[in-house]
Amino acid sequence: MEKYLFMGMVLGLSAGLSPGPLLALVISETIRLGMGAGIRVAMAPLISDLPVLIISFLVVSSLSGSDPLLGIISFAGAVLILKMGISSIRTAGQMPQSPGQASASLMKGVLVNILSPHPYLFWITVGAPLASKAWQIHPGGAMGFVAGFYLMLVGSKLALAFVVARTRSFLTGVAYVWTMRGLGGVLCCFAWGLAREGAKLWGLM
Repeated sequence: MEKYLFMGMVLGLSAGLSPGPLLALVISETIRLGMGAGIRVAMAPLISDLPVLIISFLVVSSLSGSDPLLGIISFAGAVLILKMGISSIRTAGQMPQSPGQASASLMKGVLVNILSPHPYLFWITVGAPLASKAWQIHPGGAMGFVAGFYLMLVGSKLALAFVVARTRSFLTGVAYVWTMRGLGGVLCCFAWGLAREGAKLWGLM
């Protein structure tokens, strides 16, 4: 159970801090409208991701008896996580976005997340397969994975909104860069594990 909780937390932290549309929105809304607006954007995944989770688990459940197709999903997940890991390792910091027009922060965050392909790709190729495997071992492992993921996904964005509200230099500082590089190394290890799982499902190992 602890293994899947840890995996969920690491993946959530990486997703929460990696450059992307929702992170950029957290930064820009915090700069323009204050920490409260950034916090509302950070909470968006708790609203927008429910249909993504349902669809992803239904897809993975429907393929539960087909090892070759699950192997393909595992390989696709390995590629996605490896790409995230390499992107994190190459992180050189990012400049805060300039102020723009005011908006309804929470709704804007929900729309950005729903229209982004990243949550769908992650949950279909990585999240749902790992959670389903954890469920077979113990339901608590699956719940721990999902809870750990969203705890760190939302929590990291909340922390970022707090930091950005006080200093913009964090995003180009050494601490942010090395945090992302460390997470990138862990993600590459996860990618290797998913690739091995795909090879086993294809009977290559």
